[in-house]
Amino acid sequence: MKRFFRDFSSLVALLALGGVILAVRDSIAKSGAQKESAEQGKTALSKQRGDSFFPVAVWYSGGKARAPMLESITADSPALWKQDLEKIKGLGFNTVRTWVEWNVGEPEEGQYHLENLDLLLQLANEVGLRVIVQVYVDSAPEWVGKKYPDGHYAAQDGQQIPSQAAPGYCFDHRGVRQAVLGFFQEVARHVAGSPAFSGWDLWSEPAALNWARIGYKSEPMFCYCPSSMERFRIWLKAKYGTLHRLNEAWHRTFTDWNQVEPPRYGTILTYTDFMDWRIYYGYKLAEDLKSRNDAVKAIDPQHVTTSHAPNPSPLVRTLADPYDLSDDYVMKNSVDFFGTSFYPKLTAPEHNWTLERRVLAMDLTNSMTAGRGFYVGELQSGYGVHGTTIGSPVTPNDLELWTWGMVARGARAINYYAFYPMNAGYESGGYGMINLDGTLTERSRHAGEIAQRIQQNADLLLQSHAERAEVAIVFSPLAPLLGGYDEEGSRNAIHEAVAGYHRMFFERNVPVDVLSSRELDRDGLGKYKLVIVPYPLMLTSDEASALQDYVSGGGHLFVEARPGWVDERGHAEPKIPGFGWNKMFGVREKQLVPGKEFEVAWGDAHFKAMKFQEQFEVEDQSAHAVAKLADGTPIAWENRYEKGSAIIFGSFAGQQNYEHPVAMHPLEPILTQWAGVAHPSLHAPSLIELREMQAARGRLVFFFNHSEKPAAVEFSRELEKPAAGIGEITTDQKIPANGKTFSIKLEIPPQSVRIYRIDY
Repeated sequence: MKRFFRDFSSLVALLALGGVILAVRDSIAKSGAQKESAEQGKTALSKQRGDSFFPVAVWYSGGKARAPMLESITADSPALWKQDLEKIKGLGFNTVRTWVEWNVGEPEEGQYHLENLDLLLQLANEVGLRVIVQVYVDSAPEWVGKKYPDGHYAAQDGQQIPSQAAPGYCFDHRGVRQAVLGFFQEVARHVAGSPAFSGWDLWSEPAALNWARIGYKSEPMFCYCPSSMERFRIWLKAKYGTLHRLNEAWHRTFTDWNQVEPPRYGTILTYTDFMDWRIYYGYKLAEDLKSRNDAVKAIDPQHVTTSHAPNPSPLVRTLADPYDLSDDYVMKNSVDFFGTSFYPKLTAPEHNWTLERRVLAMDLTNSMTAGRGFYVGELQSGYGVHGTTIGSPVTPNDLELWTWGMVARGARAINYYAFYPMNAGYESGGYGMINLDGTLTERSRHAGEIAQRIQQNADLLLQSHAERAEVAIVFSPLAPLLGGYDEEGSRNAIHEAVAGYHRMFFERNVPVDVLSSRELDRDGLGKYKLVIVPYPLMLTSDEASALQDYVSGGGHLFVEARPGWVDERGHAEPKIPGFGWNKMFGVREKQLVPGKEFEVAWGDAHFKAMKFQEQFEVEDQSAHAVAKLADGTPIAWENRYEKGSAIIFGSFAGQQNYEHPVAMHPLEPILTQWAGVAHPSLHAPSLIELREMQAARGRLVFFFNHSEKPAAVEFSRELEKPAAGIGEITTDQKIPANGKTFSIKLEIPPQSVRIYRIDY
């Protein structure tokens, strides 16, 4: 267990606020809780899928109204909506994703208007479609603010934020919270008995403050209302125990707990207060999601619960962000299945995601949900619009690559956003799968065909998981907090570093997992042959201990510069590497030399690194230099430590490879050969991506051609069992089985996918 999170675990201290029990759960340190949550997810999935049901949905809520708004019901609505649902069913989809909105659903306290939901459930059942319900409470009715005038969000200057329906009111307020959860339970009563109802999404893109950017304030943070500050105090009491201990940590002289408030700006003193505030808020959001989950489960324990993170998550979400300071690795344990939005062509062609960013987002979604499966809450199905800014067209091939890419990582549901284009707001005309006049498009037909293929193979897909990785990259959610409120460097340095290393392995089709540093333990790390720790400037003692145990047990650890520079309080370690790692590496830091980039020679390989050179002095003569700078100064040292081996690299190669990418980066073969990591037996041109999934009863092999030209591919592998049958999913081609060997030669059309199903 981790000491940093022993403090959080000691939070088994119940955060009682207004009679609602809010247990701060160290979901990452509690492996038992993770296993329990994973089992709950499996159970919920088996209940909701029936006979291997894999939801592939379009967003639709009756008529052409855009989420979260709803169309007024008229005498013509049943017939018109049914026509739309029959069209959706005819295309090949098996589910619709509808929504309810608090602002419309309870315009007066206790007066519920869920007629849209009731009608859609009825019509979907008649047509033979299932329904996933998205609940929006981020747009709130006016009676809430009138009844609870102290329930508004507040920025750090204390000024209340008026609600314009959005962003609603603060969930920390006792009355607001009870009203919100009451609405969830009323919706649950409406849907629980419907044969068409499939499951929930309880929070679309969780954040500290949703659907609003307070532009008239400079760098606002949330929330500083009285209820939020009181809830933070309760958390601090559980963590520190006494005011004396809090004063020591924060360098303050409080004489009463009521004096304690979240930091509103930075100072030259300690920034432990800032770290506590941001870390607390990440856990608070996870507990808020769990409260929604518990509310609906009290009425409807049978159906699956989900939530999904924003479009870029978790590439850019950081605990230092004033709006989106969520930790998705923590959020996953609050519902049966967590997931993500996915908009690679959100707005403006210059912002389109590169291939490397797309696959990283997919891999991170699989990793952050611990490989137990996830829901794609929103998958872009039409070009983006933001006012007069128009995005690139979304093609049928885009939908094929994106959809199967998510499925190959373990997606358990796909929800296309949306069936009709947006009909109101600054996104008007955008994101639709069909045209606003109701005519179909080529991509809608192709997406429907994909949906049918997925459902036809759901029996194996739902049992399969992404091929086990031998390489792990460690992502630190705490790293963006380094330097506190007034940090002048990049908040996204750790994200860029992870992306740079991920690219090295993706180019060679070597699967990797991205682990949260706060989930590390020796047992979990032991399954990897190679662990990479980029940008390790902030470590906790328990993270350091877990990684050291990994090496002592026989692992291969590669760590970038200045590991453990500061600890979880933001305090500098007396020696670098910190936490006694100088014994593991056999060297300690002598000096730093700053610079924009440096040329590194590692054997015959040459590449660049950035920011600074960390120079070392040797403490253990078994340590030996493995890489040097142009002037001959050693920049990387390897040392045997008990049963394993560790390398410290005194600069930043991952972030350099993000900012200035190098095709087929030479560091990857150096590290994989050192650690004994296998490469797949694949012969193919660049831009061919290989993905595999495995289950007890079979295997799936995916080939993605991301290029604009046809590609000749050869691949072979040994199977766990003799194949009873092999078929290609997208073309229905049957392949002769050859015992325990799968060998294939094929040509893949441009921008397309080929998927081989192998049954044992």
